Amino acid sequence: MHILLTRPLEDSAEMILKFQSLGHKISHIPLLSVNEIKYESINFSDFKGIIFTSANAVKFLDTKKIDKKILCFCVGSATEKKTRSLGFQNVISASGSVGNLKELILQNFDKKNGNLIYISGETISLNLDEQLVKEGYSVKRVINYRTSHIQKFNEKFVDDLRLNIPDIVYIYSQNSASSFLNFIKVCQLESMWMDTNLMCIGEKTSSILNEIKWKKIFLFNPGEEEFLLYKI
Repeated sequence: MHILLTRPLEDSAEMILKFQSLGHKISHIPLLSVNEIKYESINFSDFKGIIFTSANAVKFLDTKKIDKKILCFCVGSATEKKTRSLGFQNVISASGSVGNLKELILQNFDKKNGNLIYISGETISLNLDEQLVKEGYSVKRVINYRTSHIQKFNEKFVDDLRLNIPDIVYIYSQNSASSFLNFIKVCQLESMWMDTNLMCIGEKTSSILNEIKWKKIFLFNPGEEEFLLYKI
């Protein structure tokens, strides 16, 4: 099958190799550019835990003065891997959804134990900090990066894609879905996806792309990508 992956290359590299080893043709298109935001100086000793909802939040965090034994809550395996690569030792990972991450925090961190700090991008799918505050937690949110839609696309890539539309497309966020819809419209590909299966994280993400006619839409959690291949 021909599979189109849309996450940043550093997040897709392992999956590209895995799918290629299974004999699939892989195309990759980055949809979002990621840029660092400078944030205020933080005394991390004031906090008993850190929450990360993306690997980018870890990437753009100055970790030199952070005790690597601090408890870290990560949204999924890619974020966990990035966190551990920087030396953090006490890492708990959810299955890829922010909703599951919230439940993980509720189960593993007593709100009486101290403050939490939530490192995130400017655009988030769920106001996790506000939800935890409603549960009685003390949470400080720090924004250290922003994403923007890529507007210019490689003409050869678009021409090749037009000749061989993928059987499967994976979309991982509402922001990526909006950017992919923009890509489809900019490149005038609206009518070409009727034989393509769209794989989305969550209904809110898939709803953004509902105006395009797909063969079928599947909802999934990160880690289920290979499993989905056998449902088609």
